[in-house]
Amino acid sequence: MDMPTATCHHCGEPLPAQPVLATLKRETRAFCCGGCAGAARFIDEAGLGDYYRLREEQGQRVDETLADYRAFDREDVLHEHSRVPDEAPDCREMTLIVEGMRCAACAWLIDRALMRLDGVVEVQSNAMSSRVSLRWRPSALRLSAALERLAALGYRPHLSPGEALERERVAERKRLLLRLGVAGIGSLQAMMFAEALYLDFSNQMAPATRDFFRWVTFGVSAPVVFYSGWPFLSGMVTEFRQRRLGMDTLIGGSVLLAYFASLVETIRGGAHVWYDAAVMFVFFLLVARYLERMARQRANAAVDALAQARPALAWRMQPDGVAVQVPVAALAAGDHVRVPVGEALPADGELIEEAAEVDEALLSGESTPVPKRPGDAVFAGSVARLQPLAMRILRTGQETRLSHLVQLVERAQNSRPRAAQVADRIASHFVMALGVAAALTFWAWWQVQPERAFEVMLAVLVVSCPCALSLAIPAALASAGNALTRIGALPLRGDALEDLARIDTVLLDKTGTLTLGRPRIESVQVFEGLDAEAARRIAAALEREAGHPLARAFEGIGAPRAQAVQAHAGAGVEGVVEGRRWRIGQARFAAGALEDAPGVWLGDGERAYAVFELVDRPRVDAAEAIARLKQQGLAVEILSGDTAGAVEATARELGIARWQARATPESKLARLRELQAQGHRVLMLGDGINDAPVLAGADVSIALSCGAPLAHRAADLVLGGERLMRLPQVLQLARRTRGLIRENLAWALAYNLIALPFAAAGLVTPWMAALGMAGSSLVVTLNALRLGHARMWALPEPRA
Repeated sequence: MDMPTATCHHCGEPLPAQPVLATLKRETRAFCCGGCAGAARFIDEAGLGDYYRLREEQGQRVDETLADYRAFDREDVLHEHSRVPDEAPDCREMTLIVEGMRCAACAWLIDRALMRLDGVVEVQSNAMSSRVSLRWRPSALRLSAALERLAALGYRPHLSPGEALERERVAERKRLLLRLGVAGIGSLQAMMFAEALYLDFSNQMAPATRDFFRWVTFGVSAPVVFYSGWPFLSGMVTEFRQRRLGMDTLIGGSVLLAYFASLVETIRGGAHVWYDAAVMFVFFLLVARYLERMARQRANAAVDALAQARPALAWRMQPDGVAVQVPVAALAAGDHVRVPVGEALPADGELIEEAAEVDEALLSGESTPVPKRPGDAVFAGSVARLQPLAMRILRTGQETRLSHLVQLVERAQNSRPRAAQVADRIASHFVMALGVAAALTFWAWWQVQPERAFEVMLAVLVVSCPCALSLAIPAALASAGNALTRIGALPLRGDALEDLARIDTVLLDKTGTLTLGRPRIESVQVFEGLDAEAARRIAAALEREAGHPLARAFEGIGAPRAQAVQAHAGAGVEGVVEGRRWRIGQARFAAGALEDAPGVWLGDGERAYAVFELVDRPRVDAAEAIARLKQQGLAVEILSGDTAGAVEATARELGIARWQARATPESKLARLRELQAQGHRVLMLGDGINDAPVLAGADVSIALSCGAPLAHRAADLVLGGERLMRLPQVLQLARRTRGLIRENLAWALAYNLIALPFAAAGLVTPWMAALGMAGSSLVVTLNALRLGHARMWALPEPRA
């Protein structure tokens, strides 16, 4: 028997001191927990052991205490998230988003494990999109049983938030694959018959046999041209209606020209037909489009992850203390909700009752759970860890931070970058020039060798089709979007990467950006007879409503709720606490001082009642990130509203020579304008409300995901997590994307300039032209996919 290895046989995690041992196929295997051992036993007993041989990545660890999925059998949940197919009224079908499905072996295992359940009619798993399409008979199988089977294998199923959108995605993918399959089979058949015709070098084939092959080729080419090629034909019609020339006009026109000219030659018994060129043209273009779609699908993973985070159901507490499970849409501000361990929070709110830990990886990019105390803010999409938590709902639905990020990212993805628009205009002019060149080629060959004039013209049209030119930028941007997702950055403006590549100066906020944004109170000095505890309570009441990271220093302090709270950017916060108006912030603002003084001051606008000394540590990799930015040739500068002493200390520790303290939003914006007037391209990284004006004015602006929503709205990208190393990575990605776009454009233009003379000289046949054009498009697409390589963008461990 084999000895146990040092890692779990199922999930690959390190083994505990006393691992769980199980015998599978007469071999002893070690597991980290009973859950993984149970999953492995099922796989073995079901005859699905090939999963361990086929998989490319380790499986997901299986929780020993599986979640209760019985609530998903409720009729209201099924009505919202599934549908009854027209062709099978006794069935239901839905799309599940499955966490932990990483490779084709996972999809293979899920398909076979679910199909073994009585009542399951059809299962289609897609490891690339982490989705499982399930059709089952409710009379024979409960949905919860299928979900429990997935959970028992180590996969965590989520109900898809938009069933209509999911159905459209699945239908689109099926259509594209079906068109690609028809084109592949049709091209293979057409080439087989065309080869028989090409091999008749001495023209000894009987006319009847030749015509038979041509008519058969005509038949097998028809589905390729009119079904597989329909996206190009419909695009051509649209461009005609808009009175413009584009890629679809050239592609559709060339395909129809080759197809119907071949039909004419078949009818009249001419010397040549070009069915093979038409079908190969369609097939290879669909392959290129499919690869580009794969890149876009991976780039959309950020939106998918955000969308799947909100649960379908929540446990709402009744006045009598009983928890009742209700749809998330039924929640309202003020409701008390209990969240079980491992479940996602359904809305934004604040923690009540006991302290807890939540996993904010989706919103921040960090996998380490964050400790929370009663009164702390918690957000939809976070996951309860270690123990259940109770929360009071403050914002629901579209008002949550999660929905806000989804809207911003979707808006960016729906916009078309300037570079892509420029490429489209270039391609449009190229199409017109190519049409003129093809007409001149036809005229010239008609004078010399009329029987080859059409064939040479067709080769010119096909070989020089600027498909690669049109794919060069979109494919690169789609792959860059995938890389941004791996880094942990959400693009909120389509042109952000293009502008980011030209940046030469970086402006940084200090508090919450260079530092952790988790300040603590070092000391409190009180005046006018106010005791320190009362000062803390008043400050906590005011800061609870503030969006600046300094507010975290006052979290967890029991305090009344402030009224009429108003934030003054760059100065502080003002509000009424227990009937009295207070201010907290800079000395001038809070205490009416003539000169500013260090610390955070509490006063009524005329007199000082307390001053708080706060300390905030730099982020663990801040110095390394600043060093990397300098290596990239960037000038780095701090603009902070903090005191001169605090800003100077942080700048000295991080190696930043230029800094500005006590900066107001106006002075930050003035410094930005000064740099821009000198010809610099400026990036601003910030997180607070007072950073919003300068974020809006910068050439490129980046906000931290933990920052204020107003900062998000003004930013071009949102950077997740606690690690500042993501900033130089994003800048490096932008520069690599620019270089790759230039490579693609250079290749596309060089290919067209080289191939055109050969085609015009009659040295390239139409089928060779189709092969060359498609090869050029594939080269551009595959080159772009290099950007999304996972290892390239893995975040390095911070230096000790």
